[in-house]
Amino acid sequence: MENHFDLSDSDFEKKFISCELNPSNFTHEAHLRLAWININKYGIKQAEKNIQNQLQKFVEFAGAKDKYNMTLTLAAIKAVYHFMLKSNSDNFKNFITEFPRLKYNFKELMNCHYGFDIYNSEKAKTEFLEPDLIPFG
Repeated sequence: MENHFDLSDSDFEKKFISCELNPSNFTHEAHLRLAWININKYGIKQAEKNIQNQLQKFVEFAGAKDKYNMTLTLAAIKAVYHFMLKSNSDNFKNFITEFPRLKYNFKELMNCHYGFDIYNSEKAKTEFLEPDLIPFG
């Protein structure tokens, strides 16, 4: 398991919001966990708002402002939500074990929705681009 699991969900969220989380601990899996926590606590719409704002603040703190990608951020939240609707898990560790595709095949999952490169698109970094293949449902 990754280092972010050393923290409870509450501590993880607080440290992320206050930019006290070590950026090296904010892995892909930690991004997914943040979405899971926010969706559970605040619902999908508020989670989308919270994470966009918090992530922009965090990447600025980490000196990685150029890495923020609005499309990827919202698409990841929507993907986590999609799998949460099918999940029987009551914690993130079980959730990510139940749906390992989110962790290990995330890019392939995004390629099912997008027929273009959302990772390197300048437009995708600053605005949410709707999927051109399969819409998020």
